[in-house]
Amino acid sequence: MIELGKNQDPAASKSTQKRSKTELEKPAEFVEALAKGLAIIESFDVASPEMTLSEISRKVGLSPAAARRSLITLKTLGYVGQTNKRFHLRPKIMTLGSAFYYSARIDEVLQPFLRDLVAKFGDASSVGTLDGKDVIYIAHSSVQRARRAAAVVGARYPAYATSLGRVLLAGLPDAELGAYFDDLVIEPLTSKTITDPITLRAEIDAVRATHYSTTVDQLDYGITALAVPIRAVDGRTIAALNTSGYSGIIDADYLISERLPQMRAVASCIAQTLTRYPALASVIGQ
Repeated sequence: MIELGKNQDPAASKSTQKRSKTELEKPAEFVEALAKGLAIIESFDVASPEMTLSEISRKVGLSPAAARRSLITLKTLGYVGQTNKRFHLRPKIMTLGSAFYYSARIDEVLQPFLRDLVAKFGDASSVGTLDGKDVIYIAHSSVQRARRAAAVVGARYPAYATSLGRVLLAGLPDAELGAYFDDLVIEPLTSKTITDPITLRAEIDAVRATHYSTTVDQLDYGITALAVPIRAVDGRTIAALNTSGYSGIIDADYLISERLPQMRAVASCIAQTLTRYPALASVIGQ
């Protein structure tokens, strides 16, 4: 089973809850009850590993009665447990993440590339895609054991604070990038996080020109990262590949000079490999 990324920074949860107008449009067949249940599952994170009914209803924006019905359903299905008046996720929830991981053949297609990069450079390497205003990690390999923001499979963080996210944002059409900034709320995750939208937009424009992004202590202290785009046959950026290490041991200039050529080569190989797996390419490219 694959670990779901429920250990993200609380600020990432705030970012997740702030959806664009386009994302809030609902088709006629939209099932509210299912959406409420999924929202409750997503409400659990490192800051809220267990909650009372009132805390859940307040966090998700549901009435206590509606939240209770969803919790009873999730509890009956084995996804949620309860101790006294507090609810928590149960291990069965991990099967939801592993279902995607294995059905999309991520372990077979993407992980070998990441393991090779980690074997060559050490540190860590990930592949991520854009999900709303966040980047979500769909593959990861690491030799690191630090107590800091984790890039486990399923983890999601604000796109503006990660090298992966900035590469993905740079790959958006102008209209979509403009919509991203329209209702963006930037939380300072560290003292170095870029919080000025104009400065952030300039950074993304620079990524468009160079086709890579570097970040230093933007998401969490101690993380220096370099990311490059993974492109579909038609040139669209459908995912991003990164390599990261400890700030203070490596810097952005080192990553550019020592790892950028290899990262671009691997991203190209991943893109070519995805042509043999159209289902996976379609999933991550949506």
